[in-house]
Amino acid sequence: MEMQAPATQLRPPGQDRGLRDVFANRFLLKLIVDKEIQIRYRGTVLGLLWSYLKPGVQFLVFYIAMGVFLDLNRGIENFAVYLFSGIVVMNLFGEVFGNASRSVVANGGLLKKIYLPRQLFPVSNLLVAFIHFVPQLAILLLACLVTGWRPDIKQLLAVIVGTLIIALFSLALGMLFTTFNVFFRDAENIVDLIVMVSTWASPVLYMWTMVREKLWDWVYYVYMVNPLTVAVELFHYGFWFPTTDNPQIWHVPPHLMTGWTPLAIVTSLVLFVIADRLFRSQEGNFAQEL
Repeated sequence: MEMQAPATQLRPPGQDRGLRDVFANRFLLKLIVDKEIQIRYRGTVLGLLWSYLKPGVQFLVFYIAMGVFLDLNRGIENFAVYLFSGIVVMNLFGEVFGNASRSVVANGGLLKKIYLPRQLFPVSNLLVAFIHFVPQLAILLLACLVTGWRPDIKQLLAVIVGTLIIALFSLALGMLFTTFNVFFRDAENIVDLIVMVSTWASPVLYMWTMVREKLWDWVYYVYMVNPLTVAVELFHYGFWFPTTDNPQIWHVPPHLMTGWTPLAIVTSLVLFVIADRLFRSQEGNFAQEL
């Protein structure tokens, strides 16, 4: 009796299995990450040192403008740590979201020549962003240690959860807008606007209490539903809060860990599922549109 060969499950051409194919092609993912790093720093003298210099200059500009000129440094203890904690989060978000949203179009020439899992491109930009995130995090840690940082387990956990939220949320938005960008190039301009507004729509340059005190209640709740706000406040709770001499309960939004953080995780997961389905439903048309 002849043995029958197991049936091979066929898939429509140009469609992959999403993140499962990304994990199955880790070597290819590494090559794309290396390519992105090489292209970004090709012909530069400082190379990866720019990942230290750019956020440093950004911090100085904001510190002088907001801390010195507007005198916010007198109202917030260790304002430098508070400010840089938020800047680190927003830099990670802006780099992942901005580069991931352009990743498919930027690699259009490669997509038209060979087949490879399309989600490799936005995921590779997430990894590249983390390469730049680590030096900024090291500087932040050094500043915290100098100012007497003594975190507990709950505060360290807040940093980890905040990082995961910002990674998932920014990757989801990047996948969503990279799909739009293939068909409508206006998407790139929308991405730039979102990144620009995000710094001011999150408690990076000011405290969350200003939103609750100066605006309507419903605005405060909408403000806190934003995963970016939650991620920034988790970083403040993990890095800035343990450096203050007299920690006050109003420094942290009510229900940050028990209410807003789970909601931010769920919101990011739902957005990722939507973005993943849209991306995979349209990826078969990418090469033709490009």
